[in-house]
Amino acid sequence: MALTHREISASRIKQHRRLRQGLQVLFKDLIRNKYVYLMMLPGILYYIIFQYVPMYGATIAFKQFTPAAGIWGSEWVGFKHFEAFFQSYYFIRIIKNTLLINFYSLLFGFPAPIILALLLNELRKQWFKRTVQTLTYLPHFVSVMVICGLIVDFTAKNGLINDIIVWFGGSRDNLLLNGELFRTIFVSSGIWQEIGWSSIIYLAALSGIDQELYDAAKIDGAGRWKQALNVTLPGIMPTIIILLILRIGHMMDVGFEKVILLYNPSTYETADVISSFVYRKGLVDASYSYSAAIGLFNSLINFILLIGANKLSRKFSDSSLW
Repeated sequence: MALTHREISASRIKQHRRLRQGLQVLFKDLIRNKYVYLMMLPGILYYIIFQYVPMYGATIAFKQFTPAAGIWGSEWVGFKHFEAFFQSYYFIRIIKNTLLINFYSLLFGFPAPIILALLLNELRKQWFKRTVQTLTYLPHFVSVMVICGLIVDFTAKNGLINDIIVWFGGSRDNLLLNGELFRTIFVSSGIWQEIGWSSIIYLAALSGIDQELYDAAKIDGAGRWKQALNVTLPGIMPTIIILLILRIGHMMDVGFEKVILLYNPSTYETADVISSFVYRKGLVDASYSYSAAIGLFNSLINFILLIGANKLSRKFSDSSLW
């Protein structure tokens, strides 16, 4: 049924009144908490200037960008670079390598800090607990360059890992030149590097579990193992789900620094990932638009994965990002 002019006018007046009231509330809140907003201002400006404004540069993915002509002056070519990437020989290879490395990292690397946090939580001697925490945290603070140097030394023919292999009856080999071992080396070294640091958030979540739940479980006759299964894990499950969603949102990301420092032409078949390919095309070959198109495609897939993981989490559990 069509609304009359009087009803439309009354509705608009109500909308304007609500808007005015909302602005008044916002203005009063700004005045009341002005120092809090001033503290927030540097962070807001940082994201606007360094995160949102540069997003305009993504338009070079649809142009034949040349530094001399600039973004505005470069020729518009539409989806030409995307089509070239999808039709290239390297498309299947780098997508496969990126997904496999991330899948193995998710399968083995994601549970590792959870298990470490659960084990540390069971320790009663504080000096031993602090020692283990310190030793597991240390690799996170070591430069990627140094970490990769250690990996190269350990996997060399005369390195520590080959000494262990020979001791068990094997033969020496330069492990980093073996493409079949690259993913194993990359993922396992990543776990060693980040397991301690990643466990901090789970330890914080464990400290928030109500101790009365453990007392009730003890009264019911639950041992340490059943307490961990029925009290500890459910207590940190929301944290696990949120971090899992965020991790799935980065399934197409692999840090190019470590890949570039460890791979070589003989291992490109299994080691070359999107980030290293973008580095070679964008900075080495100066194909700026082509590399931007690949990077934009990568970000789009990550965004879709993040949305999908969040929807699944919201459907099957009470935890989600939004």
